[in-house]
Amino acid sequence: MFDIGFSELMVIGVVALLVIGPERLPKVARTLGHLLGRAQRYVSDVKSDISREIQLDELKKLQTQVTDSARELESSVRKEYDTARSSIEAPVQAAVGELESAAQVSVAAVLPATETPAKPLA
Repeated sequence: MFDIGFSELMVIGVVALLVIGPERLPKVARTLGHLLGRAQRYVSDVKSDISREIQLDELKKLQTQVTDSARELESSVRKEYDTARSSIEAPVQAAVGELESAAQVSVAAVLPATETPAKPLA
C-alpha cells in the first residue's frame, strides 16, 4: 500500500515513542492496528460490492444480447417458415383446383346430360 521501508518504520516508531510516551504507546499501537484492520475490511467490502455490481451489469448486458439474438432468430425462422409455406401452398392449391375440375368433367361424362347429379348427404 505505502512504500515504507524498515528504516522508515524505525524512525516513525522512535518519534511515536518520544511523542506518545512508553506507557501509552502499546495502547495507541493496538488501537491503530484495530482501526487499520477495520479500514482494510471496509475497503475490501467496497471492492467486493463494486465487483458484484460490475458482474451484475455484465450479466444484464449479456441477457439483453441473448434476448435480442433470440428475437432475431425467431424472426428469421418465422420468415423462412412463411416463405416455405407459401411456396408449398401455391402448387397444392393449383393441384386441388385441377383435381376439382377433372372430377367435375368425369362426373359430367358419366352422368347423362338429362339427369341431375345426386345431392350430397351432408
